[in-house]
Amino acid sequence: MTQPLRHPALYHRHAALGAKFAAFGGWEMPLEYADGGVLKEHTAVREDVGVFDVSHLGKARVRGRGAAAFVNACLSNDLDRISAGQAQYTLCLDETGGVVDDLIAYRFGDDDVFLIPNAANTAEVVRRLTAQAPAGIGVVEQHELFAVLAVQGPRSAEVLAGLGLPTEHEYMSFTVASYGGTDVVVCRTGYTGEHGYELVVPSHDAHTLWDAIVAAGARPCGLAARDTLRTEMGYPLHGQDLSLDITPVQARSGWAVGWNKPAFWGREALLAEKAAGPRRVLWGLEALDRAVPRAHMAVLAADGTQVGEVTSGTFSPTRKVGIALALIDTASGVGEGDEVALDVRGRRCAVRVVKPPFVKSSVK
Repeated sequence: MTQPLRHPALYHRHAALGAKFAAFGGWEMPLEYADGGVLKEHTAVREDVGVFDVSHLGKARVRGRGAAAFVNACLSNDLDRISAGQAQYTLCLDETGGVVDDLIAYRFGDDDVFLIPNAANTAEVVRRLTAQAPAGIGVVEQHELFAVLAVQGPRSAEVLAGLGLPTEHEYMSFTVASYGGTDVVVCRTGYTGEHGYELVVPSHDAHTLWDAIVAAGARPCGLAARDTLRTEMGYPLHGQDLSLDITPVQARSGWAVGWNKPAFWGREALLAEKAAGPRRVLWGLEALDRAVPRAHMAVLAADGTQVGEVTSGTFSPTRKVGIALALIDTASGVGEGDEVALDVRGRRCAVRVVKPPFVKSSVK
């Protein structure tokens, strides 16, 4: 029996703004808003400031003596590279090296780690950690206890500073501040390629913070614009560009792997694939014809042979062209600068192989 969709704490705020909703990982979330639409929302983030409700993202706490060391022995990246007050992008892998999920780990201390997985994968990440946790370490799902607001764009620091929130900390670091008597975790991160912050706030206080951010001039933005923004940056989306069948070696996410760590889930399989070389690699595609690439479109060589498949595709509002991420077979010899084609409903459309990002990053 299908489970009903969950609603974020700000659901009625979104409805009042005329949001168009869609299902994301078991949640009904705003796709775009009536007074903007994807293009205006995308442009606001690139040129001004936008705010996203991304409360569908999971939340879990790992606490107990040696919690950070335990998480470090499970997830791919090296948590010992960061200290308390810093966050890290990392991967939860299975024994084959496939990606169960990609997530952000907030290191509060040696005995306290907060995790933000993807919505649909939260229960599985928590299950795997719980199954391996030694006595004295607890893994607690907190999915609905907190809301997450992403304030992104060139004016993001100005907006948050105007509310009295800290903005001067370094990229991928966080601090806990008070707003309206409530603790808010302010992290310098995001999924757009722009200067920005992600705010973790108790769900019951999310309305106050959202209203203040919008009143300060941030445009409400839906998850459709978040997708076009992340695709322009070449950021992977789990379930499309990373999955149980797409390893970090294939997806060019090896930078999120602590290769010299003695242990993490999937380590042996990943080391073997790295040594042998992946059978396929993620590349960017830029349309040369009028076409909008979509997931699962075939990538064709000059002779019509299929050499790959699109994993994510969209129209770039910034570049005004179709762009895509695609897995291309290494044996094909296709690489950067080559011209290939997409099968768009039986029509061949020319694309050039490029290395993302498609738009220069403004993260600093």
